[in-house]
Amino acid sequence: MRDFKKFEVWQLSNQLTLKIYTSTKNFPKEEIFGLTSQIRRSFASIGYNISEGSGRNSDKEFANFINIALGSSNEAENQLILAKDLNYINKDDYHNLLEELTTLKKKLVALWNRLNGN
Repeated sequence: MRDFKKFEVWQLSNQLTLKIYTSTKNFPKEEIFGLTSQIRRSFASIGYNISEGSGRNSDKEFANFINIALGSSNEAENQLILAKDLNYINKDDYHNLLEELTTLKKKLVALWNRLNGN
């Protein structure tokens, strides 16, 4: 059995999720059930899928969950763009979060390739 906490992609995902929680604390109150909740769920979902997949029996099953985590990372990126465009997040925070998310996505792709024997 794999320990998900040892995977760099999970560690990066967890750190990024903590940062997005902090960054969304000042979103407008009317967004609490909208964008605030949605962006937090998307970022958290990346780590959830990594951890769930790491407990699966085969590399093929794990790779499927990594693929789902990649989908969540794309959803998170779209919501991050929306938060920036709505001026809910400042440009510096946006660029820092986007840079970290892009790094995470690249590492997820590399892990997916490795699990699939590519």
